[in-house]
Amino acid sequence: MKVLVIGAAGMVGRKLVAALLSTGRVGEQAISSLALADVVAPTAPEGTIAVTTSVVDLSRPEAATGLIADRPDLIFHLAAIVSGEAEADFEKGYSINLDGTRHLLETIRLAGQSQPYRPRLVFTSSIAVFGEPLPAVIGDTQHHTPLTSYGTQKAICELLLADYSRRGFVDGIGIRLPTIAVRPGKPNKAASGFFSGIIREPLAGQEALLPVADAVRHWFASPRAAVGFLLHAAAMDTGLLGNQRNLTMPGLAATVGEQIAALERVAGPKAVALIRRQPDEVIAGIVAGWPQAFEATRAKSLGFVGESTFDEIIRIYIEDELGH
Repeated sequence: MKVLVIGAAGMVGRKLVAALLSTGRVGEQAISSLALADVVAPTAPEGTIAVTTSVVDLSRPEAATGLIADRPDLIFHLAAIVSGEAEADFEKGYSINLDGTRHLLETIRLAGQSQPYRPRLVFTSSIAVFGEPLPAVIGDTQHHTPLTSYGTQKAICELLLADYSRRGFVDGIGIRLPTIAVRPGKPNKAASGFFSGIIREPLAGQEALLPVADAVRHWFASPRAAVGFLLHAAAMDTGLLGNQRNLTMPGLAATVGEQIAALERVAGPKAVALIRRQPDEVIAGIVAGWPQAFEATRAKSLGFVGESTFDEIIRIYIEDELGH
């Protein structure tokens, strides 16, 4: 099986690549080659699988042609700019998040005209496709009502993925990721970044800023769970999806206050004391329109699994990133 990862230099992309190289398989199929692409040079880890890397801007119409020249059997499409940046730069958000996906889908379709080609395409969407008015717990039939440009871009891509799959051009599956926490490394421009920051920074003995109220509730999964979602989506029987090609992933609903309580249980009161409340009306306004909890019944019935406590999410970060 030939595998292509677009967005391989991102946090989830790097962890996905590590998992692919570790097992050398996707489901029951052995990986024969692994191609990594991003706007910055992806790292090419050593291993027994042939790995190639490329620096590609998917928003350019011609970029996808080179990516699928080798006709990969499986494509992970993780490339996107994050919510805060997409809101701040309208044109960039649509160019990368929407146009890049459309270019990829259309290039695959055209490649299949000369010789049959229908790869599995795993697309990372977002719970930002939903917005107010929202029930306290969102079911699998909730309409898309995004309140951000990022959410709108992801919602459009979900429709494109479903239509191109319906027409037989790709075998697509879109997975709506919860907010991924705890994210390692430096903060990014995502409006949701503080959800990780109030855990990550105190665990490193550093101050963390909290821009929203403790009562804010959100939907979470760990990076480890995110990789598990991607691998399961890559190997599952997509015939079970019918024409509903996009799924909300399982996660954990927790308030900021519950996050902080979990941090205290795991790391003690000294860690919690490093959190400083600094209200930010812009971030609070964005977050206020986000969903708080999901049933994710359909995804669970198809074998997707997330965490059950925020303590578990923190311990996964400590184990995977801090090595203890």
